[in-house]
Formats: sequence, C-alpha cells, structure tokens
Amino acid sequence: MSPMIRRVEAVQATIDRFRDKPLKLGTDDCVRMAAFALRKQGVRASLLKAGSYSSEAGARRVMKRLGYETLAEAVDALGLPRIAPAMALPGDILTLPAADGSDLALAVAVGNGRVLGFWEAAGVCTVFQPLRYDAAWRSI
Repeated sequence: MSPMIRRVEAVQATIDRFRDKPLKLGTDDCVRMAAFALRKQGVRASLLKAGSYSSEAGARRVMKRLGYETLAEAVDALGLPRIAPAMALPGDILTLPAADGSDLALAVAVGNGRVLGFWEAAGVCTVFQPLRYDAAWRSI
C-alpha cells in the first residue's frame, strides 16, 4: 500500500471515529484523536501513556508527569520531523491556538489546508479551515 493511500485511509478512519463528537477530555479530545490518527498510520503514539484525565487541570498534570510543558513538546518527543504547516499532507499532525489562548490544540490534516479538530464554534469535532497554524509534524 502506498504511503498516501495509508494516510488517506487513516484520516477517513479518524473522521469516522471522532466527527460530530463533543469534546470530552480523556475520551474524545485532541490528544486522543491525534494518537488514533498516528496509530492508524503505523506510528507508535505514546501520548496516552501517563494515565487518564477528565479535566483540563488533570490533562496538564498528566503532561507534567511526562515532563512536558506543552502539547508541542509532547509531539516533538515522538520523534516526528517538524515541517512547515503549509507542507502538511493528510494525516500529518498540526497545532492550532486553543480558544482561550492558554495552550495549543492538536489537529489532523485532511487536505487542502483543512484539518479535523475540536472547533469551539461548532462545539464538536469537525473538519474546518483554521486561520492560523503554529506547528506541524510529518506523520509517515
């Protein structure tokens, strides 16, 4: 199977699993979504190994327990190469500014500059066109 077909199938599986689900920290959130997309592409994603959480404070404690201050640091630790956000292919991981500006949110590139992510305006996980990207990583 070609890498692009693998990417597209992983993105479709991620859309099928997360689209239209409301944000529920620890179950349906940006970290779980990104880890799911990476696993579907054959990448070991250790983003979830430090335990469970059900609040933003709990998620921050889990990150600190792993030794990370930000989500970007956690993705960097996976060893994925950083790329320019404009170079993102389907299945690549991006960080976007969170609604409250306190940190970043993870999203999965779907193509044509669009991403799958938890968008505040929709209140659910959906495909949308972000106005700004902060960073991106090549998945495979």
